[in-house]
Amino acid sequence: MFIIMAIFLGIVQGITEFIPISSSGHLAILQNIFSLGYDEEAHMFFNVLLHLGTLTSICLVYKQELKGMISDTLDHIRNRDEIDSDEPLKPNVRMVIFILAATVPLILGLIFRRQVERLFMNTGFIGFALLITGGLLFVSDRYIKTGDKKEKTITLVDAIIVGLAQAVAVIPGLSRSGTTIAVGMTRGFNRSFAVRFSLLLSIPAVVGAGLVELVSAFRIGINVSMIPAYLIGMIFAAVVGYFSVQLLRRLATQKGKFGKIAYYCWGVGVLTILLSIVL
Repeated sequence: MFIIMAIFLGIVQGITEFIPISSSGHLAILQNIFSLGYDEEAHMFFNVLLHLGTLTSICLVYKQELKGMISDTLDHIRNRDEIDSDEPLKPNVRMVIFILAATVPLILGLIFRRQVERLFMNTGFIGFALLITGGLLFVSDRYIKTGDKKEKTITLVDAIIVGLAQAVAVIPGLSRSGTTIAVGMTRGFNRSFAVRFSLLLSIPAVVGAGLVELVSAFRIGINVSMIPAYLIGMIFAAVVGYFSVQLLRRLATQKGKFGKIAYYCWGVGVLTILLSIVL
């Protein structure tokens, strides 16, 4: 029976991790209201594999960009003594530096980890956070003027502000991708670049969180008999995630379509708040 649950959770993870509707918020709502009977702590290793699945989908979509970033950065490190200090950094090297800089604010998430974990049980709060996510999507799509900042023109301040947005988005109900894309647009990012920076920024975040969860999983213990079901869920997360990334890229780069996701967030947010009061 857990195979069905693994497939379901893989699909939910693949959709909500990238489409800006908050994966953590949806999983918490399903667990709190519908009592799925899913013990997240007992299946910590499954959580790691689910995130590995969605991480794989990002790497597949942006494989050429990642190859260029790794190659140019390694060349820069090897030849740093021969490079003129006045020579501008290659765009790919700038991307690596700014993604790493934008990842630093996640330390705040670790500092307030216990407080954030308690919010996962507060269904009404999650519904309110979804309303905020909808507002961010709607305003950034309809009222923020599209900029032209890309790899060559992004600044360290831009990267840190987007990184702070990512740190705040650990709150359940706030979409990580939606928040970082919206804030990127307010900093003058080109729509396409805002999406790319947001998704590439998620890679070190997912890797870091995955390593922490992996240590916890080994400490708790891994049920080897469940691994086949876990792997099936991971595959579904990767496949669904791949198409979700492609959909996000299309929606976010077309004015008027990205903001429509706000209506879904508002609908689910209001329904969640009402259910938290009634149930």
